[in-house]
Order: sequence, then structure tokens, then C-alpha cells
Amino acid sequence: MLNRLLGALAWLGSLLVFAAVGVWLVRPELEPLRQTLAFAGLACILVYGAGHWRQAARSFERRQTRYGALAGAGLLLGLVVLVALNYVLARQNKRWDLTAAQQYSLSDQTRRVLTSLESPVRILVFARETDFPVYQDRLDAYAYESSQVTVDYIDADRDPVLARQYDVQSYGTIVFDYDGRVERVLTESEQDLTNALIKVVAGREETVYFLAGHGERDVADPERNGYSTVSAALAQDNYQVNPLVLAQQSTVPDDATVVVVAGPQTDLLPGEVGALRTYMDHGGKLLVLLDPPAGSETATPDGLLDLLGEWGVEAGTDIVVDGSGMGQLFGADASVPVAADYPSHPITEQFNLLTAYPLARSVRPTTTPVAGRIPQPFIQTSPQSWAEANIDALTGGEVELNEEVGDRPGPIVIGVAVSAPAPNPSATSPDSETAPSEDAAETEEADPSAPPETRMVVIGDSDFATNGVVGIQGNRDMFLNAVSWLAQQENLIAIRPREPDDRRLTVTADQQRRLFWLSILFIPAAALGTGVYTWWRRR
Repeated sequence: MLNRLLGALAWLGSLLVFAAVGVWLVRPELEPLRQTLAFAGLACILVYGAGHWRQAARSFERRQTRYGALAGAGLLLGLVVLVALNYVLARQNKRWDLTAAQQYSLSDQTRRVLTSLESPVRILVFARETDFPVYQDRLDAYAYESSQVTVDYIDADRDPVLARQYDVQSYGTIVFDYDGRVERVLTESEQDLTNALIKVVAGREETVYFLAGHGERDVADPERNGYSTVSAALAQDNYQVNPLVLAQQSTVPDDATVVVVAGPQTDLLPGEVGALRTYMDHGGKLLVLLDPPAGSETATPDGLLDLLGEWGVEAGTDIVVDGSGMGQLFGADASVPVAADYPSHPITEQFNLLTAYPLARSVRPTTTPVAGRIPQPFIQTSPQSWAEANIDALTGGEVELNEEVGDRPGPIVIGVAVSAPAPNPSATSPDSETAPSEDAAETEEADPSAPPETRMVVIGDSDFATNGVVGIQGNRDMFLNAVSWLAQQENLIAIRPREPDDRRLTVTADQQRRLFWLSILFIPAAALGTGVYTWWRRR
């Protein structure tokens, strides 16, 4: 009688456990009922086991039972480890991008912008519900990188009121809402999304002026020697790009965030040098890209060089020659020095890309230091390079390092940066009757104790940022990082998003035909032949 009762308890316990599993699968919200059924079933099974403990003990005397128990214990241990891993991983979200071009990983610049957020950003995707997966891979990475970012996917047809509130005109509109400001984009590319995020956080555009009138690089020129590519890249980083003919006005515009002098062919007029000097004294930011002289008889831009000397920078009258052979990676010769290792500076922080500088000159601190103005190198060439003092010899064929005639062995510095408190921050230009800009007033109100800072970057080459060369690995990022450091927007100093590699396999019609017969005929025939041969051998 007792054995029958215990057997009934075993069946009852098993049924209760299966019922608990069924409730968990069908009605997971009934948590109390599931727990009650599970505990009751386990209690019945334990009572059954306690009533048959002698039979269980005798069964372990058999070898097969012991092996089965060990196998069961191993299986149970594996299940425990699997459950524990699932528990931990459910609470520790981690992503791995195994694509060759890191297609699903955010760029360094995007991560810097996201980690610098101080207030919540709401991203709203207005699209059809069936199109939500198109945006989730990219935008969920933004939310994963920063706790300040939330992403909402909204069906524009089901919620027309919210779509009208954000002035959504088409499907696929992505809205960035930050502190009452709104930016909209119609593409899911990372560069456009990050650009919109930068704009909505900044609230305004910074202005970069490119000096004109002395044969400088043209920001609107789409040809090989133009600057249209970096101009468009600056616009993507929320900079407004304008030309500046300083000879037609007496001062640098008040809204100038950065002034760029890109490869002037002639010297600046004394009035222009004076305007730049005043601009720097008031806390200006200047980027000078100075090419080497074309020959020993080329006129020296004394006015511009004097201004650089006042800030402790000296441009050499030489051309850097790179004997390392790295220029061959880009199809260039020794006249294109390549930089791979960079001195420590915020512009090159975590910068690990090659940069190339066709026909560059050396840049170094002046022999007589200027008090409070210490140039810091951030670009230097390889130890196999040197500064060739005899410029005319480069046109005659091969050259070699000869220190006796003034050549300097490498590594050669071709990029320096200077920062110092503004010498005369409160003064205004004598010819200027305009009041301080609103941006400057806001800065003073935000932190009245912080004095304005003057910054200057000098690079001994302007070719590296032209349309024909800027595509070389890190050239574009080097130029943009220099501008961002000058503009005191350090969160933009990073390696920017790049387009995924085109990894398609292009085959001819004949190759397609061969692949067809290989997959349809030869591979199946080989598998069939192997099977027939194996069967024959076994007979």
C-alpha cells in the first residue's frame, strides 16, 4: 500500500513540474502559480525519493548505475554553468563587431561626442514599422555607448500628432532632440548622424575663414589642388567655411573661430600681417600651412615669417626628404615624407594612421625662445629622413644626406602647435567699431575667470590637404583635428567615420560559367564518387 502511495506521489510530482513549465511558457505573467506548482511537484518527488532510499543506495553498487550517476552529475553541472553564464550576460551587455571594416562599430569621433554629453539626447526615428530594423543596428549602438541617449522608433502613420510636432515630412526622418533644440537627418550613415548630434548639442556653427588673395588654396576648387574636400569635411563637423580677403578690410571678422592661411604664394601685405597680429593678441586661432620655397631665388614671405617668429616658430628654408621608402606605399618617391609615429599632443591623441606630406619644409622652435610661447611638435618624419638644405639639388636627380652643407638628419619636425594666454584680450582694434561678439560675451559670463587663449598651428606643407592627396589614410583627420584643437572643440579630435569597404567579388562571364559547372556538376560528382569508392572498398 505504501509503495503504491509513493508511486502515485512520484507521478503527481512529475505532472506538477510539467504543469509549472507549461504555465511559464504559456502564461509567464502568472509567476505565483508557477512557483507553487514547481515547489509542490519537487516536494512530491523528494517524498518519493525518501521512501525508496534503500533501493537507491543498493542501485549505486552496480557499475552501470555509478557511471550513469556521474554522467548525470556532469550534465547537471553543465546546465548550472550555462544558466549562470546566461544570468551574467543578460546583465552585462557587450557587443563584438567581427566585420573586416568594423562596419557596425562607432568611430572614435562619435564615441568622443557621445561620452562628452552632459544632458539627455532623445533620438526619434519616424518610419514604417517594417523599416525599424534598418535603423536599429546603428542607432542602438549610440544608445549603448552613452546612457544619455535614448532611441524611440515611431510609426509615422500611427502617431501623426508626434510627427507633426517635429515637422516630419517624409518616412525615414531621424530627429535629434536636445535641450529644446532639434536637428533632422534623412540618412542612417554614421557621419550624418554624428554631424546632426554635434549641431544639436552645439546650438550654433563655428566659422572658419580661409585667407585669400595670395595664391592660397581655394576652398571651392574641386580640382586636384583645391580644398573642396576638406571644406565639405569641415561642414560635416559643424563649421561654416568662408573665404577672407583681408586686404579689403582692416580686421579679422569678429565671428572668426579659426583663420587658415593655406599655402600662400606671395607674402602678406603689412596691413594684413598687422590684422592677424591683432587677432592673435585678442585670443585668435591661426592655422598656417606653409610650403617650401620653389628654389633658392624664391622670394621669402618675411611678413608672415615674422609673425610666426613672434610666437616662437621658425620655418626652415629646406625640403624634407624621406629615405625610408614608405612613400612607395602611396606610389610616391622620397619627396613625400611619411609620418607614422607622432609626438604627444592633443591633436594626435590616439592617432594611429599614416600621413603623407608632398614637398614639405621643416618647422621648429626659434633659436631664441619666446617667453611663455613654447611650440610643441606633433608631426615628425621617420629617422631615415632629413632636411635637405640645397633645394636646387632636388631638381638635378638623386640627393643624399650631407651635414657639412647644412642638411639636418631626421626625424624632422614638420608640424608644431603653440598655445598661450592672449596677450591683450580686452583690447579692440583701433579701426574696429564693432562690439564684442555674442559668443565671446557668453563665454565670459560662463567662466569669467578663464582668460582667452591664443592658439597657433604651423605645418610645413599645404599639399597634404588638397583633393588629390587628402584621401591618404590619416591626412583628412590630421587637418580636421588641427582645426578642432584650434577651435577648442577637443571632443571632435578623433578618427572620423569612414565608408565600409567594397568587398564585392567581380567575375567575368567565363568565370561565372566555370563556377556554375563547378558547383552544379563537379562537386556533387566528386562527393558521389567518394561515396561509391568507400562502399566498394568495404565490400
